[in-house]
Amino acid sequence: MRHALPLALAALLLGGCASHKPEDFNGTWINQAAIDAAAKGTSLRQALSEHGPVFEWKVDVKNQQASFSNGFEAADGRLSANQNNWQASFAGGQTEQLKLDGDELQAIDASGHQQTFARAEKGAGAPLGSSFEKALYKAYLGGDWKIVEGQGKGAVVRFSDIGNITGLPGVDRFAVCLAGDCATMGDGNDSLWLERNQRGAPWIFKREGDTLEIFRAVNRAQPDEMPQLAAGARQWVLEKD
Repeated sequence: MRHALPLALAALLLGGCASHKPEDFNGTWINQAAIDAAAKGTSLRQALSEHGPVFEWKVDVKNQQASFSNGFEAADGRLSANQNNWQASFAGGQTEQLKLDGDELQAIDASGHQQTFARAEKGAGAPLGSSFEKALYKAYLGGDWKIVEGQGKGAVVRFSDIGNITGLPGVDRFAVCLAGDCATMGDGNDSLWLERNQRGAPWIFKREGDTLEIFRAVNRAQPDEMPQLAAGARQWVLEKD
């Protein structure tokens, strides 16, 4: 009999979560608005800034867990029923209200800022943040790019959605800067990491429609200061076929 009241309250709370079943919240949710903005082929930094700061959520109702990624850091929170929605609570007192609007997940922070997320195609078992990154890479860098200026002129370059790259001389892996220290050091520029055999360096890039320019990164900071990377000599110009 001791457990009857808590179970009844839990059933009441779960039943009050709008017209959706609790399990409808489960899964991986990505910031499709940021991806769509980036896919227009202009500044990635601007697209992410305007549609951030969170890029992915993972929700597990059964285990009362909710986690999010901002492209640099991840936060794990505790999920609980809250009136007609769910509340994710994090260390430091941060809270997010989660609710479903049709097929979309809405997250509202304590200040009232709202973001909308779409369910990832394949998010089960993937590391937090990787589903957004894959979708972004596919939308922003997918397809065939031809080198029209620079070493390897005429070659076709392909960026995979898991960070592999073919066709760019001396490079086999890439990673685009989404947030965090690399964004701060980029001083407002879009930047990416290019490497071969696990050795690499940061580069500055600029995209205008179907043209992608890649520049050497020049550090303008003093030795005792945080690096501030600016565009140096242009190394490649790629055009999308």
